[in-house]
Amino acid sequence: MFLGEFECKLDAKGRIILPSVLRKQLPQEAAERLVVNRGFEKCLVIYPKNEWDLITTELAKQNSYNARTREFIRYFTRGATELVMDNAGRILVPKPLQGYAALKTEIILSSQLNKIEIWSKESYDRLLSNEPEDFARLAEEVMGNKDKDRRQND
Repeated sequence: MFLGEFECKLDAKGRIILPSVLRKQLPQEAAERLVVNRGFEKCLVIYPKNEWDLITTELAKQNSYNARTREFIRYFTRGATELVMDNAGRILVPKPLQGYAALKTEIILSSQLNKIEIWSKESYDRLLSNEPEDFARLAEEVMGNKDKDRRQND
């Protein structure tokens, strides 16, 4: 699980230096192999390769005869690219993905449990300025019914 939020720079060639704190958090089984793809919001998401493999294994189990399933898989995997980290800890973000997330020089890397989101600083600041007035209510909606959800899934 990743932890932390980092202000970084996207250089003129489209590279980001992953902070050493994040590099140290990479699971050994990922062997510094990463995958980046489009996030649900206008951001990018970096997965350790082993996490990406778990996700795509689940996707492969879905019913490919269902049009909505095919549509979801198509959009979810669109632009997914394996990243190679160089000796300086830099990764190259593909140009089309930079455009999708409107990345400029100032970016934010936001740890999200098993993945890292890449945001333009402007978009990230705008997103977080819309924090719900009643964060406790949101927490209850999302986390409060875990036991009920578990019983329904059993």
